[in-house]
Amino acid sequence: MHIRLPDAQPARAARGARLRLGFLLLVPLLAGVLGPPSAAADDLSVAVAQRKAIAAKIQAQRRQVAQLSASQERVAAAIASARKKLNGINANLSEVQQDVATLRANISLVRASFGNLVDQLAQIDRQLGVLQAEERRRQAALVERKELLAERVRQAYATDRVTLLETLLSADSFTDALAQVGYLLDVGLQDEALARQIVEDIRGLSALHQEILGTRAETEVLRDEIAARKVTLDGQLVELKDAEARLSDFRKKAAAALADERAEYTRLAENKQALAAAIAKSSAARESLTDRIDSIVARKKKEREALAASGADFGSIPSRYSGTLIWPMGGYVSQEYGCTDFAWYPPRGGCAHFHSGIDIVAPYGTPVRAAGSGEVLYVGWNYADGYDPAWIVVIAHADNMQTWYAHLQPTYPVRTGQWVLQGQIIGYEGNTGRSTGAHLHWMVRVDGEFLNPRLFV
Repeated sequence: MHIRLPDAQPARAARGARLRLGFLLLVPLLAGVLGPPSAAADDLSVAVAQRKAIAAKIQAQRRQVAQLSASQERVAAAIASARKKLNGINANLSEVQQDVATLRANISLVRASFGNLVDQLAQIDRQLGVLQAEERRRQAALVERKELLAERVRQAYATDRVTLLETLLSADSFTDALAQVGYLLDVGLQDEALARQIVEDIRGLSALHQEILGTRAETEVLRDEIAARKVTLDGQLVELKDAEARLSDFRKKAAAALADERAEYTRLAENKQALAAAIAKSSAARESLTDRIDSIVARKKKEREALAASGADFGSIPSRYSGTLIWPMGGYVSQEYGCTDFAWYPPRGGCAHFHSGIDIVAPYGTPVRAAGSGEVLYVGWNYADGYDPAWIVVIAHADNMQTWYAHLQPTYPVRTGQWVLQGQIIGYEGNTGRSTGAHLHWMVRVDGEFLNPRLFV
């Protein structure tokens, strides 16, 4: 007996055709969305490598920030030193000028280093943006894969409603039936591969997300550190400008005093013959005065030795001075110790004219104090400084050391032979002798030579 299948066979055949057409359309889609698993793994490896490169740059920047911090600490110390010198009595403006110039150069280097850090941080931000874009791309691809898998599940459910027997019976031939069965098996394997790929994507995307979060946190910490360095740099720039302004003010005042002196010396030097004779006379007078001072010191030394030999306690001039000197007066230094172009001064040490002390300018009548404790050797007319009165005080601090204070007012706050203490008033700033304005000419004489007073304060 011949059994005839229901007339539904044409409908099944049509459904099979639709499934085959869906498969043909699905294959390119799977190939485009999924891609080979190794490619996805390579993408993640590239992203991880980019993250490691960014991390290396962040560490390098941390080292540069540490170096910048150390540089700023050195700059801060230099600023403090310059400020101390400017606040000190009778700052050496030439020395402070060099300090400020060096400080300005160092701050320029710090600013360049800071700018480099900012540029590198911007580059890190751009690279991190690329990583974040890659994360968004992978998130979008994951969404597409999930939607594709959901569609495949729905298709599989619809396919499962058609039994395998129906599929075989609806085939035109045995070969066609095998092809349809193979298709169903292939679709199942592709669905399984798609599911595995989604799991791998989720795991890789999670790892990438954590890497990005960690990198972003590190860059924010680095950004805060660089911002702190910027605050310090801004403060140091303000301090530098303040030091430059104060230095400029001091230099203007000192230059004004020096200009007054120079104008007076120029007037005196108009008669060169008379000037040469005056310099020769002054030099001879100074030699005479120094000889007189030396003879007083020698006599007192003999007296001390004789009294010491007899066992008497004699507190006269010590053999050596063990302390340091202080500035005898505050003000502005109009002339430093050393070579000068003032024609009034005699030659010395290869210089045509040599200034053997330091000129300090202050308001007329400012008290002058003993730079160190000692015995007053001489008070009175400095005949090496021209007409009377040309008032000077000489104090012996040791057998080989004296301090000289010239151009004082002709007053008598101390007397010859008196012991004075460091800081005690010994006179008042004047304008006596060959002085071009009220100032103190301070000299330090050691072992018969007039040395730079700055060596002893």
